[in-house]
Amino acid sequence: MHLAAPFPAPAIADAQALYIHWPFCVSKCPYCDFNSHVRDSVDVAAWRTALLADMAHEASLTTGRPLSSIFFGGGTPSLMPPALVADLIAAAQAHWGFTPDIEITLEANPNSVEAARFGDLATTGINRVSLGLQALDNEALHFLGRAHDVAEGLAALDTAQRLFDRVSFDLIYARPDQSEADWEAELARALAFGTGHLSLYQLTIEPGTRFATLVAQGRMTPADPDHGATLYELTAAMTGAAGIPAYEISNHARVGQESRHNLTYWRYGDYMGVGPGAHGRRGGMATLRHRKPENWMGAVERNGNGLQSEEVLVGDDRAREALLMGLRLGEGVDLARIATMSGIVQDRLVNDRAIDQLTGLGLVRLDGARLQVAPAGMLLLDAILPELVAI
Repeated sequence: MHLAAPFPAPAIADAQALYIHWPFCVSKCPYCDFNSHVRDSVDVAAWRTALLADMAHEASLTTGRPLSSIFFGGGTPSLMPPALVADLIAAAQAHWGFTPDIEITLEANPNSVEAARFGDLATTGINRVSLGLQALDNEALHFLGRAHDVAEGLAALDTAQRLFDRVSFDLIYARPDQSEADWEAELARALAFGTGHLSLYQLTIEPGTRFATLVAQGRMTPADPDHGATLYELTAAMTGAAGIPAYEISNHARVGQESRHNLTYWRYGDYMGVGPGAHGRRGGMATLRHRKPENWMGAVERNGNGLQSEEVLVGDDRAREALLMGLRLGEGVDLARIATMSGIVQDRLVNDRAIDQLTGLGLVRLDGARLQVAPAGMLLLDAILPELVAI
C-alpha cells in the first residue's frame, strides 16, 4: 500500500449511499450464529411492500442529495427475484435520484444456482457483483464451510465477468497450514482473472464462531502472527506489481475500480440502511433495524419502518468513528474535515506525541491536516489506532 493522495470519487457532501439487506439464505451459514433467516420460501409480495415502506421512511428524512451507490447484501441477495431488485432500484431512483456514475452492487455466492440468475439480474440495473469465492483450493473451501467447489466458483466468476461491468471477489488467506508458496500460487492465479477489485482478508478467529470452538478444542492452530505478516507483505507486493494495489488494508483495486459504496463507509459519509439488521449513518444519527425478519416486518407494519433504534451521535462519537474507519485507507484522513464535521477541535482528535513517535518509526505520516498510516504501519493497525486516536 502506497501513501497516496485521495483518489477521485463523488464528493461526500453531494451524495449518499443506500444499503439494502436481504436476510434470507437457503442453507445454514458457516459463520453466522443467527440462522432463523434460513427459509425454503418467502412471501415476495409482502417483502416488497415492507422494503419499499422502509425505504420510503429513510427517503423522507434524506431528500435533496442523490445516491452514488446502492449495495444489496445480507443473506443471499442474489436469490432475490430480479423483479423485486428492479422495483427497489426504481424506487430508490424516484426517491433520491442517482449520480451519473452510480455503482449498484450485488453480493453473491459463487454457485451454479445463483450464477444462473445473473443474466436476469444484469437487466435490473446491477452493474457490479461481489463474489464470495474465499479460496481457490477445494480442501480450503471445505474447511471454510463453503458449499461450492473451485470449478463451480470459477464458472460463476466467468459468468459474472461476461454480464457485469465490474466484478470483485474475495479470498481468505493465512489459513491453517497455508505456506507462503501456497498463498503465492493462489494469489497469482486470482490476479490472472483480471478483475478490477479484490478483497483479501486474513483469517481471524472471532469469539463465538465455529473456528473459535475448533481452536479451544485444540483441533485448529491459527497461523502464527509473524507468518501472517509475511503473507500480508507478499500480498501487497504482488497486487501492487499487478496494478491492483491496496487502497484499504484488505481491499485492492485498479485506479477507478475502488468500491464506491465501501468508500462511503470508510470516508464517513452518510448512508441509509434498509431491511432486517441494517445499520445506517445519516445526519449525525446511528440507525439500526430490527435484526430478526419477523420483528422487522412487524415494526414496518406498525410504524411504517423497521427501526429498532435511532441514536444521536455526539461530536466525540462521530470523530472517533471517522478516525477509526478512515485510517484504514491508504489515503488516510483529513483531520480538518473531521474537526469541522464533528465540532471537535483538531488538537483534540489525535495524540501528537504518538504521531511524532510513530512517524519516527516510519509507521505514520502527517502532511498538513492529512494523517496516513504507512504501509509498514498497516501490519500493526490494531495496535496503532488506540495510540493515535485521542478521543
